[in-house]
Amino acid sequence: MPILAVSPASEKLSGAVFLSSMGYEFDPGSDHWRLSKDVSFRTDTLPARFGPELMGSFKNVLAQYAKSHSPQHTRAMYSRLKHYLDGTSEHVPLSVESFISYRSQLGEDDWMLSSIRSMLNKWSSLGYPGVPDDTLRLLKKWKIKGNRKGYAVQSMCPESGPLTDIEMDALISKLLEGYANDSVSLRDACYVMILSMTGRRSSQISALKIKDLVPENGYYWIAFPRVKQKNSGWRKSFRKLRVIEDLWLLLQRKAETVIADFQGLVGAELPAHIIKELPLFPVLNAYDPALSLHEQLAGDFLHARTNEVYESLQLFTAKNTVISERTGEALHLHPYRFRYTLGTNLAREGKGEYLIAEALDHSDTQNTGVYVKNIPDIVERIDKAVALQLAPLAQAFQGIVVASEASAKRGKDPDSRVYSPRGNVGSCGSYGFCGALAPIACYTCSHFQPWLDGPHEAVLDGLISDRDRVYVETGDLKIAAVNDRLILAVSDVVTRCNEMRIKVKNV
Repeated sequence: MPILAVSPASEKLSGAVFLSSMGYEFDPGSDHWRLSKDVSFRTDTLPARFGPELMGSFKNVLAQYAKSHSPQHTRAMYSRLKHYLDGTSEHVPLSVESFISYRSQLGEDDWMLSSIRSMLNKWSSLGYPGVPDDTLRLLKKWKIKGNRKGYAVQSMCPESGPLTDIEMDALISKLLEGYANDSVSLRDACYVMILSMTGRRSSQISALKIKDLVPENGYYWIAFPRVKQKNSGWRKSFRKLRVIEDLWLLLQRKAETVIADFQGLVGAELPAHIIKELPLFPVLNAYDPALSLHEQLAGDFLHARTNEVYESLQLFTAKNTVISERTGEALHLHPYRFRYTLGTNLAREGKGEYLIAEALDHSDTQNTGVYVKNIPDIVERIDKAVALQLAPLAQAFQGIVVASEASAKRGKDPDSRVYSPRGNVGSCGSYGFCGALAPIACYTCSHFQPWLDGPHEAVLDGLISDRDRVYVETGDLKIAAVNDRLILAVSDVVTRCNEMRIKVKNV
């Protein structure tokens, strides 16, 4: 075990066992710290020139962060100091000269100095040796700007920014289709659905327990544990969010499987006070039958890793290609894109910074201004020319155009016909029951087989006319644009039918 800095305070900490903010024991003198189910890191990777005394002081300071701050923040502080030391190898550690050199290297990224300055001030206030007074005075004098916020939102980047309504519709459609045909597991469906419907952080989702699903006065709520709150431990504070019934029912089914799984592990019925403490997304193989289940449920030990939410999202997109109408390529999805989407949609609806901050579970508005200052436009009017141009990119139509009813799967079955006020438009190839509204829901369904001679252009004209009428009557683009993905799907059918007629004519 490394020798900690020689000072009265550090001597007391030598060999001591601390408790992280997440309830994990760690030895400050150890070279490996595990602070939570998600965060563990080595503390012996700093350059040798840092020396044992500085290293001892630093570990004691870092231990204080581990006790009162999130594990992620503690690890970030270690990484920040290592980045500084690696970039100033020709200078004495923590000297004035080293920081002048480091700041010149950072350029526009000098915001990284802010966390180091904060840590060194804490270092000094705790009474550990190693930080020169000249360095503290220099850092105090510097005006360090904050890091750049909201680039992905400001640019509406199709790779990393907010999703459009059409992209969200395509995502949900793929998710429901995959879950219905068992290509998407219940666990993955829950993860993707919660992300898309609530915009919550992965760490909040993985920390959920069954008791956080709260029915109240005929509505459905999820009490999400708050994160990124200063001096707030794991599941110490909550903020309730109302959710739709579809998400609620999906999570209720997940809760039922969790209860059954744990009762199978324990080999007995679980009492109600234990059931409510079960994690909604558990790691079953982490259960230790030699220990009390009640005690194991007190911490995060049986909860899924935070990164599992991201991994689940990547698995979903790998198996289910969701196409962006902006790029014509598969969507690149990350949990944060759903947060950007929620904030952007609220700003587009005219909501202010405080309401957006509350919806995103922020404690202040310093990160919400980017939404209200950069409100993206919904296309005010989609005419036929625009729709026909965007349709091939969106790939909203999932079926197959057939030459006639006779060529369709189930073509001999009159019940397979898809009706519209303008006449029959195609056949349904599914043998199962479907309660969806035809033909509106059919054009984006993989079972739909539009007929070559169907009145698809009339359907398209009707949809565009309805969109314009709703906008004139309500003045609300969000409501008027609700069928935009459907418009693109019908447009795609019109284009394919026109191309097929040309081929048939030339044969």
